[in-house]
Amino acid sequence: MRSITKFDLQYAHRFYKFKGEAQYLHGHTGILTIEVEDSINEGVNMVFPCNEIQKTAWDYLKNFDHALILREDDPLLPAILKVYEETNLKNGTPQNEMKGYAFKTELATAYPESRLVVTKETLTVEGMIKIVYDLLKDKLNIAKITFSSGVNAASQEYEITETVERCPLCGIALNKEGHCKKCGYKK
Repeated sequence: MRSITKFDLQYAHRFYKFKGEAQYLHGHTGILTIEVEDSINEGVNMVFPCNEIQKTAWDYLKNFDHALILREDDPLLPAILKVYEETNLKNGTPQNEMKGYAFKTELATAYPESRLVVTKETLTVEGMIKIVYDLLKDKLNIAKITFSSGVNAASQEYEITETVERCPLCGIALNKEGHCKKCGYKK
């Protein structure tokens, strides 16, 4: 069975080297859907509490919300960084309260203080799915990710090869020692 969680992400990007409207800097509201698959946890009668899926994923995904996403070879990137430096935005401000975990993967690097994500490839709906899966595959049993942005949408299904041991009291994943960080249960 699957638990399904949705996220709304507001972001700006462009398709560098693309010939068409998308070559210009523009914004979107993207809708990301993550489907987590496992057996029903009998203690709480659900696969995985959706609010816990949201908390786990949001720690990374908030880097994409109200953010600028540029490809690493985009000539706008040095100009943006220069402006951020000159206007004291590069290292963040006290008003920037939605900082996610900083991350660096083969596909993308997040700079939470600057509300900036730098990607290896142009951020398309397919590219976002690849980045999200790469960030969360070790944290959630992801069966499917769907991302829509404007008139574009894509989805990818994944084979579940293992299950995540979960707390019988609250349903969230146990750590390697068999302890629940939420309710204190110990296996």
